[in-house]
This record gives sequence, C-alpha cells and structure tokens, in this order.
Amino acid sequence: MSSANETTADSHSPARANGTFCPQTQRKFVLVSAILASALGFIDGSILAIAMPALRADLGASLAEAQWISNAYALTLSALILAGGAAGDRFGLRRAFVTGIALFIAASLACAVAPDPAVLIAFRAIQGIGAAIMVPGSLAIIAKAYPKKERGRAIGIWAAASALTTALGPVLGGFVLTTFGNGVWRAIFAINLPLGLISIYLLLAKVPADKPTEKRSLDLGGAALATLAFGLLAYGLTAMNAEGGGMLSTPAIVAGVVLLFVFIAYERWQRDPMIDLGLFRIRAFAGANLATFFLYFALSANLFYLPMLLIAGWRLSEAEVGFIFLPLSALIALLSGPVGQWSDRIGPRFPIASGSMVVAIAFAGLALLTHFGIHNFWTGTFP
Repeated sequence: MSSANETTADSHSPARANGTFCPQTQRKFVLVSAILASALGFIDGSILAIAMPALRADLGASLAEAQWISNAYALTLSALILAGGAAGDRFGLRRAFVTGIALFIAASLACAVAPDPAVLIAFRAIQGIGAAIMVPGSLAIIAKAYPKKERGRAIGIWAAASALTTALGPVLGGFVLTTFGNGVWRAIFAINLPLGLISIYLLLAKVPADKPTEKRSLDLGGAALATLAFGLLAYGLTAMNAEGGGMLSTPAIVAGVVLLFVFIAYERWQRDPMIDLGLFRIRAFAGANLATFFLYFALSANLFYLPMLLIAGWRLSEAEVGFIFLPLSALIALLSGPVGQWSDRIGPRFPIASGSMVVAIAFAGLALLTHFGIHNFWTGTFP
C-alpha cells in the first residue's frame, strides 16, 4: 500500500481521472486541515483586538507599540501573500502549506512567551510571513483536492467554519479575559500550537503530496521592496504621534514613497512580477481595489481603537466587548454569500457603494454617541 507521503504516480487512478491529486477517501483530511489552519489566523486576529488593552497593561506597551503589534503581522502578510501563493505553485501546495503552518505556530509560541513589546512585534512579523504562505494555501489545496462538482460544497463548508470561528472568537476570548485576568492574553497565541500540529499531522500522514504546477520564479525582490516601502510608510505615520519620533516621521514617509515607485518600476521590468500592473489599466479593477482599500483602511482603524475605547474609556468588560463584535462577524458570515451572488447578477458597483455607505453611517453613529456621552453596551452594539 502506498504511503500518504508519496506523490500519486498512476495517471489512471480515480484521483487523476477527476483532475485532483487526492483520492476521495482522503479529501476530508484536506478539508479539516484547511479549516484548522484558517482558524489559526481568524481566531488570532479577532481575539487580539479585544485582548490589546490587557496586553498593553501586562507588557507596559505604548500606543505606538500596540499599533506595531498589529501592523507587523498585517504588513508582512499583505506584502508577501502573492509570493506565498506562488510558492504553492512552484513547490507543491502541501509542502508550502505545511511550511506556512509550521512557521506560523513557531512564531505564535514565541509570541506567547514574549517578555516585552519589541520581541512580540518581531515574532508577529514572522507570524505574518507564515500566514502569507498559509492563507492562500488553505483555499488552494481544497480547490486542487476536490473535483469540480464537489469543490463548491467543500469551499462552502470551509467558508462557514471560518465565519463561525471569526464570530465566536471574540466572544470566547472576551469571556476568558474577563474570567481569568490580563495575563491570560498569552493563551491567544498558545492555542495556535495544538491546532497547527493537528493540521500538519493530517497533511503529512493522511494527504498525498501534490506535484508543482508551475516553475515560475518567485518575485522575492518585489516582495522585499513592497515590505520595505509599506513598512517605512507605516513607521512614518505611526511615529507622527509617538514621543520623540516626530523628527523621523517625514524622512520615513519620503523614503517609503520613493521605494514604492522603485517597486512599481521593478515590477514592470520583471518577467514574472508579483503584481501584474497592467490590471490597473482596467477601470473597474482599479476602482474596486481603491474603494476596498479605503473601506478596509477605515475598518482596520475602527477595529484596532474601538476595543480600547470600550474597555478603557467606557469601562466595559472584555466579555461585553466580545458580544459587541458578534453582530459584525455574524452579519458578515450570513450576508457574504447572498451579496456575492447579488453582485454577480448586477455587478459590483452598487453593492460596494451601498455597503460603504452603511459602514460610514455606522461610524458616524458611533462618533455622535461618543461625542454626546451616550455610551453603554447597547449603544456600542447597534452601530
């Protein structure tokens, strides 16, 4: 009997006949491992926002350091995610996926025992590198393991499980923080270890290796330039309000802008660029990406500062704040599918515009309630 670690060689096997690398009896292990790996990122991100006040109190982190605890992860994830996806094509999805999970959980363990904000920030950046390989791999390996007629159902199960973990993460995290105190924030990172190890075990012991599909080169130069450019821009913007950092703010922003132009020129010269800049000549593509950028810029700022305002300013408990975020996660989970189908029928313009308007009204409502001093559990939940 062939081992799960051997690449399927028989071109007439049922798996090959269906255009997949994985026999039917082993596909469930692909799905479970992908769900567990996705849960690592979703739980980690959703609970960390609520745990940030406790984390700051325990480590004595400044506001600028707290921003970098979030920024370091987001920066490396966003700058390297395209290269991470290409790594799956070049080296095989299973190999890249396992590598991403292993790097993520190793960095998570280091975050859990971090003695100060600087160490935590450094390993959050490494977490982001692991996530940049792991996140695109979780969906790609499902698509490659399941035949076309079963793929939609498998992706639907994966999406539903991901939405459930995103929705329940803040509630469970808030309850744990309220019950056991500030020091338990470390468990947010430690919980990644058993989930990641189970996922790796299933992938290596139960899932056959897949063959690489492309031999395209990895655009590591572009990834490095993007990381440096966005890192300098983020540092410059963060340093504006940091004590003693104002004099470094402008040079960092200028250097970031210069490197951004260098990155664009470099990508134009590359044979296998990380980003096909020609896509931005398509007005619909460029417009949708610009709108999404501004929308998530606002959402990210809100999700970073709002928990600190609710806990430190409004004196709500972490458990209450977890419930406040439940409607947001639950509605995203419930409406993403129907709105996606609606967008397919009428085009993306109206759904993006109307959704952005609803978000703007909600933000305005929160601002007015705060301005007039009307703040309690229900006024935090509804907007």
